[in-house]
Amino acid sequence: MTQTIGVGMVGYAFMGRVHSQAWRNVSAFFDLPVTPVMAALAGRSKDKTAAAAARLGWKAAETDWRELVARDDVQIVDICTPGDSHAEIAIAALEAGKHVLCEKPLANTVAEAEAMAEAAAKAAAASGAKSMVAFNYRRVPAIALARRLVADGRLGVIRHVRAQYLQDWIVDPDFPLVWRLQKDKAGSGALGDIGAHIIDTAQFVTGQRLVGVSGLTETFVKERPLAESSEGLGGSRTAEKGPVTVDDAALFIGRMSEGALASFEATRFATGRKNALRIEVNGSLGSLAFDFEAMNELWVDQGEGFTRILVTEPDHPYVGAWWPPGHGLGYEHTFTHEIRDFLEAVATGADPSPSFADGLQVQKVLAAVERSASEESRWTEI
Repeated sequence: MTQTIGVGMVGYAFMGRVHSQAWRNVSAFFDLPVTPVMAALAGRSKDKTAAAAARLGWKAAETDWRELVARDDVQIVDICTPGDSHAEIAIAALEAGKHVLCEKPLANTVAEAEAMAEAAAKAAAASGAKSMVAFNYRRVPAIALARRLVADGRLGVIRHVRAQYLQDWIVDPDFPLVWRLQKDKAGSGALGDIGAHIIDTAQFVTGQRLVGVSGLTETFVKERPLAESSEGLGGSRTAEKGPVTVDDAALFIGRMSEGALASFEATRFATGRKNALRIEVNGSLGSLAFDFEAMNELWVDQGEGFTRILVTEPDHPYVGAWWPPGHGLGYEHTFTHEIRDFLEAVATGADPSPSFADGLQVQKVLAAVERSASEESRWTEI
């Protein structure tokens, strides 16, 4: 019989819901050496956590994440909270010998990320505990296919990388001051929330790392109504206002480790763009381009102009477990793929990717962009 493994999750809002769906579905579509059991959910409100546990499929509810970590039926801790609590929860779980999946960005500061990466390395050596950062866009089949093409040398020497993440959900100046707009909870704004994704995606696809950056950041709306409540990316507001303490947009250029030139843009003020994570890579032999708002498509050029590839064939990454060709996948599938890969690593003893060390490297890029922006866009090495 397939071995089971208990999962405990901290947080049940936007990320908690999509992670829950992935834990529920992964064994139904992928043949795994271990089957996850959704043992417990933790949140601060007793009533809300119990209701969320019942709705999302968790067997038990806890109001203290420490109690969840201490449970004998929990071997994996999945962290879906704002960034200000990532380090404390992850380090405690790793020290308890639990495997940890942590939402991105890894932390709010480089110091926190360093402590988490150190704890991950120690736990791996002491107990074999595995840890991974949840950069889910790596698991978009088209992005995984793009990585395969680059790794196979189909694009030749990489010369240019362009990456954007464009949203518009806070264009309204009366949108409430939710936690993502507060530095003490979120660490940074568009830079860390969505910029972290395109940094990781660019590095993953090219197989190169950013080694230096020059950046700009801007906060267009300096003050917003205080949030009365929040849910997902929305919320209700009060009449009182408070300061926005994060960036609304970040723009930076960079150089990759093998010499490629790169540009990045992350904004939540691109009117009409809902979730446009885009990347284009130009090499000596060809190019590729991707836009998440058409997530089942990858555009590839091999010297004769771009050709659209519908990434729904059984031999495309992850796709064979799902539907017949042409039946597209969605956002939620990326998390199922992520959890599938994590469970495979846990069961086989492999090192999951992206690791906490990878998350720390992305955190260093974020810090370098902020530092550059504060010093009149000075070139800043990573």
